[in-house]
Amino acid sequence: MPVHVVKAGESLWSISRNYSVPLSTIVRLNGLPSDNTIVPGLALYIPETGHLSIRVHEVRAGDTLWGIAQRYNTSVPAIVNENPSLVTPNLLSIGQMLRIPSPVKLSISTLGFILPFSLEASIQSLEAVADQLTYLAVTAYSLTSEGYAFMNLNDSGIVERCRQLNVIPLLMIRNLSDGFNPGLIGSVLGNPQYRNNLIISLVQLAKQRGYEGVSVDFEFIPPERRNDFILFLRDLKTRLGNLTLHVNVHAKSEDLPLNPIVGGYDYRAIGMISDIVAIMTIDYGYPTGPPDPIAPIDWVERVIQYAITQINPRKLQISLPLYGYDKAVTSHLTTAMSVQASQNFALSMEALIQYDVAVQAPWYRYWRGSEEHIVWFEDIRSYIEKYNLMDFYQLFGTTFWQIALPAPQNWAYIRDRIDVIKF
Repeated sequence: MPVHVVKAGESLWSISRNYSVPLSTIVRLNGLPSDNTIVPGLALYIPETGHLSIRVHEVRAGDTLWGIAQRYNTSVPAIVNENPSLVTPNLLSIGQMLRIPSPVKLSISTLGFILPFSLEASIQSLEAVADQLTYLAVTAYSLTSEGYAFMNLNDSGIVERCRQLNVIPLLMIRNLSDGFNPGLIGSVLGNPQYRNNLIISLVQLAKQRGYEGVSVDFEFIPPERRNDFILFLRDLKTRLGNLTLHVNVHAKSEDLPLNPIVGGYDYRAIGMISDIVAIMTIDYGYPTGPPDPIAPIDWVERVIQYAITQINPRKLQISLPLYGYDKAVTSHLTTAMSVQASQNFALSMEALIQYDVAVQAPWYRYWRGSEEHIVWFEDIRSYIEKYNLMDFYQLFGTTFWQIALPAPQNWAYIRDRIDVIKF
């Protein structure tokens, strides 16, 4: 794995010399503030040349080591060497996870969200990571109480720039009115006329503004509107025709039809209608809640395992957070910041970065006066584990909230180790 975890007494100069990688490259790829500030526990992405990627393969009925080796363009001895638990190489178990050294990269679709508060800044964010994106969802639209979609942030020029950069632009609509408003979307979905207004105005806006599809993000749909949401999606997809219908849903590991957060989502029906379903595998540790990891790996995997029983995995994306949460332990007062800012704040506070292996996420603590704070965030280690889940379960890909938040380790890893689908 192309990761170095800093130990006490190490310097960036010694790490650079050990890996024969220029110090300036390590600083740039990891978004470090300088070349002389590191702390124990900091995970560094180290670009390696000449090393094979490690793919993750789930053993299925009929698999043999020879066949797996052929699929990944590698050898049986290389697989055996990477998997010491294979005491008897010819005895494979269905569902077993194998690590496969391979020149064949993981191929996935990626979608970045952008909120165009500043058009210039949004286009710069897009340009910086366009090669790592399949889709861009422009988060600039909401709806009225009568169901009419409208622009609440200016998207001028973004769609055209997407086309120039070979990124598919999607019009993203959310039920925002002083935050996500369940009453707003509930009343619109429950009224056939308002529902139709929303469909017609969405399709018109998408075509007028040059979008290649719609990304729907209706959150906290009242459970009693569950079937109405399906009617809305079915009719919207009919009207969109060849344009893409992308639907974002809250994460769950079982169907809870009466739950006020996830009850409005019928995964199976949504998966049948939509072209892509993106599950929000983020905010397990939510703002104002106790200090918990944002996307613990065990929870993410449980969500995937349930979702693929309802939705074709080749339609399924999971979400990756490009942010961390700083929480006061007593009051739970929460401050959000990018993963780069989370990492570098630890450096400025000289805080020891710890890594929770059970949830596969980094964290650290510091004190502001007598008040204890805990920061959970993501780093190259936690991102790699989530990409391995996408590989293992053969998912369509991932979404990123949101690309204006700097996450240099993530983008560098994608550039080096992943083939991003481009249509």
